[in-house]
Amino acid sequence: MKTSHQATADFPTPFVAIDWPQCQANIADMQAFADQQHVKLRPHIKAHKLPKIALEQIKAGALGITASKIDEVEVMQKAGLDDILLAYPVVSTAKIQKFLALARKGRVSTIVDCYEAAQALNAAAEAHGQTIDVFIKIDSGLHRLGVLPEHALAFAQKITTLPALNLKGILTHAGHVYGASSPKKVMEIGYLEGTIMVECAEELQEAGIPIAEVSIGSTPTVKLGGKVLGVTEIRPGNYVFYDAIQVGLGVVSPDKCSLRVVASVIGHPAPDRVIIDAGSKVFALDKGAHGTNIVDGFGIIVNHPNASLARLSEEHGIIDWPADEPISLGDRLEIIPNHACTVINLTDEVLFVHEDDTVEVVPVAARGKVK
Repeated sequence: MKTSHQATADFPTPFVAIDWPQCQANIADMQAFADQQHVKLRPHIKAHKLPKIALEQIKAGALGITASKIDEVEVMQKAGLDDILLAYPVVSTAKIQKFLALARKGRVSTIVDCYEAAQALNAAAEAHGQTIDVFIKIDSGLHRLGVLPEHALAFAQKITTLPALNLKGILTHAGHVYGASSPKKVMEIGYLEGTIMVECAEELQEAGIPIAEVSIGSTPTVKLGGKVLGVTEIRPGNYVFYDAIQVGLGVVSPDKCSLRVVASVIGHPAPDRVIIDAGSKVFALDKGAHGTNIVDGFGIIVNHPNASLARLSEEHGIIDWPADEPISLGDRLEIIPNHACTVINLTDEVLFVHEDDTVEVVPVAARGKVK
């Protein structure tokens, strides 16, 4: 971090620290990109789960936010956020009812990619006298949820017959980029994400189905697909922090990573082995999405390029340490985790370190909100 360790010296390790000036710079940079491309920015809050950051994103110019789970929507609504897209299907009766209750409190939209689920949402909304904005989820290559582009028109025609659902647009997430083998492949996926979606929107519009929004996501691809003419909205999330996986994909350099885990050396049992007080319950075990290893080890140890966080047990981190490099018990190490989003969901609170080295302890309000 660009801030002094002295600022956090009184806090016991391990803890998660956010370099607030760098986080704000990341927010401003993405907003500047959106403004330059004349696209709307609707950042995904599952990456940070913190109303403080979401409100900063809105302050910078974001039109609204994206969430993954209904519980996240509820937390953000209570914090004063409005215009929330739930980019996750609402399927069960209980969740449909909770979603509709939240939609009565503020602007909340969601996605559809299954006609049976859309019918259930429509029936419940009709019963409450509500109309819900929906986006059709398009599978642009991830092969997780979503309608294949060649089936989008037929699906959209069916959705337009449901009177309580207002088809606002189409949406995708090119999450398969996290399995990219090179920066060149990242570029290809990002460009295709945008072009597939624009071509899909054009087909629907030519058939007489208005599509107001063409929405894409994914931090690694957003500055590529977001340049495709016809894309109207971008939904990156991880960009507020970045992490070792983003570094591994060639998206950013380590100095842009605003989130760090700070851990203490609790053992040096061999010249080439150092033990820290943070394990998988802090870092998680992510080395890349969808079974693809993008990085070596479990994080980047700042200022120690020849050291590697090679293994994790639940409460211990095992570092392969250069035998000729000095280290002492109690020394604190800053580590850029592989996946910042999972780290955030494992901690109750984070330390925001401000430019003047003051520290603000902030609860992770949506931590564990996975329903």
